[in-house]
Amino acid sequence: MLKEFWNNEDAIGVVEIILILVILIALVLIFKDKITAIVNNALNSIDRDSGEIID
Repeated sequence: MLKEFWNNEDAIGVVEIILILVILIALVLIFKDKITAIVNNALNSIDRDSGEIID
């Protein structure tokens, strides 16, 4: 029974996904200010440029 449990690899995929999510969340928290600035600059640029097209 212990050998079957050790050879069962079904849960390995779940652990990998959880680790990837933890790393992604940590990166977002670390670079939160930078990401916010990039998104704000992009949205401001889109808003400014769309005003030129309409006029």
